[in-house]
Amino acid sequence: MSALTTSSSQRFNWKTIALCALAFWLSGSLILDLVLMPTLYMTGMTSEPGFATAGYSMFGVFNRIELLCAAIALTGVLALRNHSQSIDHWTVPLAIGLLGIVMVCTYGLAPQMSALGLQLDLFSSSTEVPSAMNRMHFEYWVLELMKLAGSGLLLNQIYRTVK
Repeated sequence: MSALTTSSSQRFNWKTIALCALAFWLSGSLILDLVLMPTLYMTGMTSEPGFATAGYSMFGVFNRIELLCAAIALTGVLALRNHSQSIDHWTVPLAIGLLGIVMVCTYGLAPQMSALGLQLDLFSSSTEVPSAMNRMHFEYWVLELMKLAGSGLLLNQIYRTVK
């Protein structure tokens, strides 16, 4: 029974965990935004009729990974804030905001954008983009820029913390 009450268990190194999650998340977002999407656009794949389904599958997987990374980063920030006072007070709201941005993209924008992109009438040859899709692309890029800036700030703040 005394083995259960002793606190000899190893602590997680939350700084390293949070740094790895944020670095993976930031690099994955940059690869998706700066390499993958421009390549798909330049090759003309975004105008293909099945792109909405493929895009939703691709973004669905990536958005779930983003949710996991944001949750790990938030947990790391909370753990660092609990164990160390060297982390600034604005990092917790920033980590919560980043999780909120990812949730809006995952459960709000991605399903609506894919629904607008689905071609339900197989006999129609119309390939014009609905105006709501352009608005959602603008919203996505605003949220994406906020996410990139916020995750960069958070990565820098956690990196500068002293153990």
